[in-house]
Amino acid sequence: MTTQTDPRLAAQQVVAGLTGPGAPFELVREEVLGAPVTLFANRRRALHEVLADSVQHGDRPFIVSLEEELSFAKHAAQVSSLAQALREEHGVRQGDRVAIAAANTTEWILTFWAVTSMGAIAVGFNAWWSARELGYGLEHAEPVLVVADDKRRALLADSPVPVLGLDDVRRLAAAHPDAPLPSADVAEDDPAVILYTSGTSGRPKGATHSHRNLCSVIEYHRMSDALMAAFGDPTDPRDRSYLLVMPLFHIGSLHNLVAPRLATGSKVALHLGSFQVDPVMRLVEKARVTNWGAVPTMAGRLLEADLSAYDTSSLRAFSLASAPSSPQLKERLRTGLPFASALVDSYGLTESCTAVAVATPMDLADTPGTLGRPIVGVELEVRGADGQPVPAGVEGEICVRSAYNMLGYWKDDVATASSLREGRWLHTGDLGTLDEQGRVSLSSRRSDLIIRGGENVYPAEVEGVLTDHPDVAECIVMGVTHPDLGQEVGAVVVPAPGAAVDGLEERLAAYASEQLAYFKVPTRWKLTPHPLPRNATGKVVRREVALER
Repeated sequence: MTTQTDPRLAAQQVVAGLTGPGAPFELVREEVLGAPVTLFANRRRALHEVLADSVQHGDRPFIVSLEEELSFAKHAAQVSSLAQALREEHGVRQGDRVAIAAANTTEWILTFWAVTSMGAIAVGFNAWWSARELGYGLEHAEPVLVVADDKRRALLADSPVPVLGLDDVRRLAAAHPDAPLPSADVAEDDPAVILYTSGTSGRPKGATHSHRNLCSVIEYHRMSDALMAAFGDPTDPRDRSYLLVMPLFHIGSLHNLVAPRLATGSKVALHLGSFQVDPVMRLVEKARVTNWGAVPTMAGRLLEADLSAYDTSSLRAFSLASAPSSPQLKERLRTGLPFASALVDSYGLTESCTAVAVATPMDLADTPGTLGRPIVGVELEVRGADGQPVPAGVEGEICVRSAYNMLGYWKDDVATASSLREGRWLHTGDLGTLDEQGRVSLSSRRSDLIIRGGENVYPAEVEGVLTDHPDVAECIVMGVTHPDLGQEVGAVVVPAPGAAVDGLEERLAAYASEQLAYFKVPTRWKLTPHPLPRNATGKVVRREVALER
């Protein structure tokens, strides 16, 4: 006689066994910043504790790239040396901000751990920012020091703040070989990291994350490893290898890869440079990558490439994140990439520090397009215009509360109050629905948001730059479907009276390139002599504007 087991019920029972009273990942309910929140009872309380624990992994490889390899022990020693040098030679103190303006490098990671472990605040600048945007970051975050690679260092030539190059970081990381592990008397809700979001109102906002936020994310990933073991996966977490190819100034790479993998003893396969199939696949081979999280644009490029010459036998998990993806793309990935057969998807945002919801292969099979159920520790409600939860199937704003939610926006009480409301519920601005099984689906993401190859672009910021140009009377910026990037940035421009129309698109593109990161510069343009349609309150009616010529 065969007994059928409901896999969802079985999963719930396993999770309950891992998170119940006295269990390794016991969940408790406590008040945090005045609101009740679900917490892991056995979490670390500060990032310097995570660094100290990592020493137990010794000579196992932590960071592996095509160019170098760094063990856990050497990483801890170099972080300790760098922290001492930052304190003694550069005067960095607890609570100070240290900005990092660089593409992905080992030095980026060393700086992050040195800064946060000594109780200072690591500020991740977007590596694609223009000189103007970097200037704003300096003014807004007020760092006492900037670490920059050569490209960003050139853009910071007039910086009023001292700038260290990556060669300086390497030197300082070796200057004090006997330095003790850094530590600081920090509270759990002290700031540890600031990461910038694109600005809905024209300026980037600094999402501020605490030690509690990151330590909670780390514990969630440790629990996920234990969950896989409970379901029969025999792999020691230390034998997993995670491909890091997305930027370190994103939560996907920093909070959800670098931070937890230092805690679990896993390998980080660090790709240097822009995404190109051949070096990435060679790194997959060298580091025996088992887990890969990709944006849809990267996944699409893999489908177009011939991967037959590469050994992908180590890959066990392939996930999509950072941008919406269609059910059609997911099906193409399952059939076209052997390592994507058990595909997972997720939904999260910078303000939530980690995924809000995760869709398993079973979820995606049942409901193509779903983003799955809330992860452990997340409360999720879909609320109507009256602020009350709506029934299953009814569209509303997605609101979440958890120990992962940010502290707020740095130096922006108004924006913080708008996003984190009564009871510290994060109002995402995203519209979606819940089904009867508690799975969330997204209807529209922050209304006008453009997601170009995984990078967020808010039209207001680009419009603010373009309207400053003397040849522009008014303009509107919107997303246009793109086969590779998902979306590209388009602009409809009404020229100012008397402006020379010939060559105006090229002049505006060059002007925007001086002010904005490259991915925010419009690549599709339309010039029109007609005023933009507006409603009774003077707002442009976007649905009535078309970019097609």
